[in-house]
Amino acid sequence: MAGRLIDDEPELSFQHALAASRRGGRLAAVREAVGLTAYAAGHYGEALREFRTYRRISGSNMHLPVMADCERGLGRPDRALDMARSEEAKDLDAPGKAELAIVAAGARTDLGQLDAAVSELEIVQLDINRAFSYSPRLFRAYSDALTAVGRTAEAEKWQRQAGVAENALGVDVSDDPDIIDLGWDEEEEAREEQQQRRLLAEQSAEQSARQTAASADEQAPRAATAEAVAGLPETAAAEDGTNALEEGSDDVESDFWESDDAESDEDSVERDALDRSEVLAGADSGETGRGNSGEDSHHDEDSHYDEDAHNDADSGQPERAED
Repeated sequence: MAGRLIDDEPELSFQHALAASRRGGRLAAVREAVGLTAYAAGHYGEALREFRTYRRISGSNMHLPVMADCERGLGRPDRALDMARSEEAKDLDAPGKAELAIVAAGARTDLGQLDAAVSELEIVQLDINRAFSYSPRLFRAYSDALTAVGRTAEAEKWQRQAGVAENALGVDVSDDPDIIDLGWDEEEEAREEQQQRRLLAEQSAEQSARQTAASADEQAPRAATAEAVAGLPETAAAEDGTNALEEGSDDVESDFWESDDAESDEDSVERDALDRSEVLAGADSGETGRGNSGEDSHHDEDSHYDEDAHNDADSGQPERAED
C-alpha cells in the first residue's frame, strides 16, 4: 500500500510504512520504505534517520543522493555538498552519480552559487548524444542551471534534447506509471468471491427446491383427506384407491344401515343397548336377584334375556336372527 500511494497520497503512504515498521522494524526493506515515503511526504528529518538506519542494516549507500537532498530540505545545503564530495559517493553507479549531481547543483543554487551549479552538472553522464534512464532529468536540470546564468540558447537546446531522450527511451511523463503486483490482486480476489457467492446461491436454491418437493409429497395425502372432510369431490387418485379394493375384502366397511329390512336394522343395534333395555324392563317388573359384584350383575342380565327369549318362543313369535 505504501508503494501504491506514494505518488498520489504520500502522507497516507507514509502512515502505511510506519505501520509496517512497527511489525518489522529490523528489516532493511521496511526501513527503506519508511524513508522513501517520509521523503515524499516532506518529513525530511524522519527520512534522513530511516535512510541512515537502512544503510547500517544493509551496508548500501544507494540512497545517498536522497539523503543529501534531505539535508537541503532541512536547510543545510553545505552538508549536502559534503555528502556529494564524500568517499561513499564514488561508489555509486551511473544513475546514482547523476542524481547526486542534480542534488549538488540544487545545493549550490540554494547558496547562490549559480555558476558552480552549472559546473556540478558537467559530469561524464551528461552526454547529449546518448540517452539513459537518468538522461531526461539530468538534461532538464542542466537546462535550468543554464537559464539561471543567462545562457538561454544553450538551455533551450538541452531542453529539446530532454524530449528527444524521452522519445528514444519510450518514456512519456504525462502517462501514469504502471503498477505491477507480483502477489495479491484485489480485482482477482473480488472475482473469486463473486464466483463463490454465485455457487453458494445455486446450491442453496437447489436445496430449497428439494425440500419444497419433499414437503409437497408429504402434504399431498393430507390435502386429499382435507378435501374429503370438507365434502369436496375427491381426486381421481383417491377414487382409484377406493376402486382398487376387492369386493368382499375385509377392509370394506359394511353398510348395515342401508338394509331394507326394518327388523334387520333393529338387530344391527349393539348388544349393550339391548341388554340395557331388557335390564330396565326387568327392573320395572320388580324382578330382583342382582348381586353386588360385576359378575353377578352380568349373570342376572343373561338370565333375564333367556326368560324373554323363552316367553317369545311360548307366545309363538318368530325368533330374532342374530348376526
